[in-house]
Amino acid sequence: MSTTLLSGGVVISATGRRAADVLIDGESIAAILAPGQAASLGVVPDTTIDATDKYVVPGGVDVHTHMSLPTSGTESSDTFETGTIAAAWGGVTTIVDFATQTAGLSVHDGLAEWHEKAAGNCAIDYGFHQVIGGVDEESLKAMTYLVDNEGITSFKLFMAYPGVLYSDDGQILRAMQNASESGALIMMHAENGIAIDVLVQQAIARGDTDPRFHSTTRPVELEAEATHRAIQLAKVAGNVPLYIVHMSASEALAEVAAAQNAGLNVFAETCPQYLYLSLEDHLAQPGFDGAKFVCSTPLRTKHEHHQNDLWKGLRMNQLAVVSTDHCPFCFKDQKELGVGDFSKIPNGIGGVEHRMELIYQGVVAGELSLERWVETCSTTPARLFGLEKKGVLEPGADADVLIWDPNGTTTIGVNDKHHMNMDYSAYEGFVVDGKVDTVLSRGTVIVENDSFVGRVGHGKYIKRSLSNYLR
Repeated sequence: MSTTLLSGGVVISATGRRAADVLIDGESIAAILAPGQAASLGVVPDTTIDATDKYVVPGGVDVHTHMSLPTSGTESSDTFETGTIAAAWGGVTTIVDFATQTAGLSVHDGLAEWHEKAAGNCAIDYGFHQVIGGVDEESLKAMTYLVDNEGITSFKLFMAYPGVLYSDDGQILRAMQNASESGALIMMHAENGIAIDVLVQQAIARGDTDPRFHSTTRPVELEAEATHRAIQLAKVAGNVPLYIVHMSASEALAEVAAAQNAGLNVFAETCPQYLYLSLEDHLAQPGFDGAKFVCSTPLRTKHEHHQNDLWKGLRMNQLAVVSTDHCPFCFKDQKELGVGDFSKIPNGIGGVEHRMELIYQGVVAGELSLERWVETCSTTPARLFGLEKKGVLEPGADADVLIWDPNGTTTIGVNDKHHMNMDYSAYEGFVVDGKVDTVLSRGTVIVENDSFVGRVGHGKYIKRSLSNYLR
């Protein structure tokens, strides 16, 4: 196996930073060395990469993506090929996508479909969560089987989307009880979908059909209420670990913080769109342009304190993870399915390429430390979701590395840096005070010199263990 030395950089971990060299042997980290120590030990690497004046950090781990997801009469526009290449461009070296079972279909068939979509088509490593869209005896048995045999240790349930993915409280409780027995983690889309559907129907009947009404019909109260209910059900199910996805509202965050203060195993993520985008500046753009920013949970008003509270939540560890909920659609022919009826706009924003960049800009702005950037984008998602060799730079870990240039600049946009399979960017014109320099996946350089030099098929399926946070 060949060896590679990353020399001259500053290694950033969740616990600190220090000048150090990183020695890679084959696909793994062999050693973290003092600067120049390799030479004194007689180590002559096959390749040396100069990281002088740059940060060396674990490759990004995005645990919430949706590649090739059928929804709203169309399919998310990134395949596993295009989506994982875009992820690599953004310093992400592992994704966890969602194999999906809808009501009436088999969990095993849903998983097999996602394996077929991904196998041989990924440029970076990948794993799966399992969406349970129909809780019954068969799906409960399948949950246990997947934990024991398939390396799938997290299951997503929906309190929204009646008739498609929705589970009622009794079904949720049964799934949580099953997860409590197997040690699995429950992920929750926490919005009161029954009430939301009433508000949506009333808005359409009034003629309130523009994209901005997507947010007003999904009010913060219904996100907070569902979050509270999910927490109480998880408590009844034996304090089963619960992970609230794509949190957007202060009121929902307060429910998570209260649960954590009470000693419950409750975790939450937010996404870049909720930290940077807003109802007024994006979703309420003139005409139909706001459709570009339709996602669920929705963008919130900038006139309240949601964004400030989410940044604070990241600093205080009330929010453990930043993911993307990457679910891209083109404006042309896809988002346009909802012209004249916002409820028919496919829900989703593309962001897998830009998470590391956008959250680093939070470091520049003083919202987070460098260590917390690494922790929320790499280390914690890997630990929380049982990716035992990911998210850290230490001997024995996979050599997934991002070399980040803090002196560079990145301009995001379709004519600048944009590799996702979309005809627009939600972050058009955003400028980041830093730049992806070099990316390695399991010791192989996949991005360098502003070029993707990896290959489709390099990415491997990762069987995940139970959450490292809770054992």
